[in-house]
Amino acid sequence: MAKQVPTSRLARGTKLGAVAASSVIRTQRARLSMRGRSEAVRAKMAEESMIRTTEQVVMVLGTMKGVAMKLGQMMSVLDMDLVPESHRERFQKRLAVLRNAAPTVSFAAMRQVIEDDFGQPLDTIFAEFEAEPIAAASIGQVYRGRLHDGRQVAVKVQYPGIDAAVRADLKNLAMFRRVLQSAMPWVTPAVLDELRLNMESELDYQAEANTQLQIAELYAGHPFIVVPRSMPELSTTRVLVSEYVAGKGFEEIRELPDPDRDRIGEIIYRFYVGSLFTFNEFCGDPHPGNVLLAADGRVAFLDFGLFNRMDPDHVQFELTCLRAAAEDRAEDLRDLMIQRGVIDSPDEIGADECLEYVLAASEWCLIDEDLTITPELASGAFLLAVDPRASEFAGMKQQNLPPEHLFSRRADFLTFGMLGQLGCTANWHRISREWIYGEPPVTELGKVHHAWLADHPPVVPKKSRAKAKKPAKAAQPDA
Repeated sequence: MAKQVPTSRLARGTKLGAVAASSVIRTQRARLSMRGRSEAVRAKMAEESMIRTTEQVVMVLGTMKGVAMKLGQMMSVLDMDLVPESHRERFQKRLAVLRNAAPTVSFAAMRQVIEDDFGQPLDTIFAEFEAEPIAAASIGQVYRGRLHDGRQVAVKVQYPGIDAAVRADLKNLAMFRRVLQSAMPWVTPAVLDELRLNMESELDYQAEANTQLQIAELYAGHPFIVVPRSMPELSTTRVLVSEYVAGKGFEEIRELPDPDRDRIGEIIYRFYVGSLFTFNEFCGDPHPGNVLLAADGRVAFLDFGLFNRMDPDHVQFELTCLRAAAEDRAEDLRDLMIQRGVIDSPDEIGADECLEYVLAASEWCLIDEDLTITPELASGAFLLAVDPRASEFAGMKQQNLPPEHLFSRRADFLTFGMLGQLGCTANWHRISREWIYGEPPVTELGKVHHAWLADHPPVVPKKSRAKAKKPAKAAQPDA
């Protein structure tokens, strides 16, 4: 059974390290308080002139198209509340530059991409096509259109020349590693390597269309999750056509009453985290821009360029580790990680550090009680796990997490960050026990979900998703 941790202990820490601080209760060691730890890290960051360095990062990434947007998206999900109050507005402005670093491209140029890929005029392909984009993706823009058969569609179009530009940026990314890490130490070599692989995969919209159709079929008829069906037959390397879904965006969702946000938060958790343990696959890009609340109450999920499929053995390893952490079996957890190669320097890592490191990142779903997730809670866990300026777990941070687990842990952190942005409350552990221990659901959404699963046994393709594929040869870029 999961441990009981008083909510007040978690609620008391509102900054960096809030999750990990509950280890004081378990180990009864003399440790820094949550507040003290947060202040110490904030002071350290101020000493290192993090704000000034951020401006330098913006200058470096300002021309990096999709790369800059991807880093900006990651930063926007994980609240950087540890920045000193007096500098926060300035920091947010710099962050906005990263987040909105999409090229300004005329509709004529975007139209040319579509017509070049299809080899036909736009009005031959679409009965209607709105010139004003409805959304921005990391490497393109999304438009609304109508097919000649009357179907409303969303059309994602890559910026002209973005494939060549992104590949050039990715080759140069290593040159800027020191600059990036001086302001964002969580941008580790492993994160940059993952970013490089992910961006390469995202350049192939045809592969993404095939993946999205598979996921739409997997969730067809689901009571509260909807994935728009893509149309691979109408998609190309640079153009992705799918069903159009109308709905409220994330900012509107944040304004909803607590019960509505709690419900949506559970749905987000089930889709982004639960699908890994249910189907051995998951979307690797949890982000507020990829979620819509449809008029019928279902939550629509978008963007499948980073969909991942995991080996069932690797999924079982993660479940086994979560059970060991939930039950405070530190020695077992350490042994598991040594055997898997997660810990490659056993002499430097004790069982307690191993357990506390896992709990710092995952305890939010291992505490058997209602927990309201805040931005501070989410970003605190993330930064404790990866930021070398937070001195805890120095040994664990030097270990090399295998890529297959790096992808899933990143998705977990970003999901945590999304839930923090929503400020939603649930007993996340009782939900997760469905996949950690195979127990029956206790929430109403869980009961409905399992009833649907009983009637729709998943047929998971043997072949890996687009994540493992190399992008197909694109048409010649315009620039």
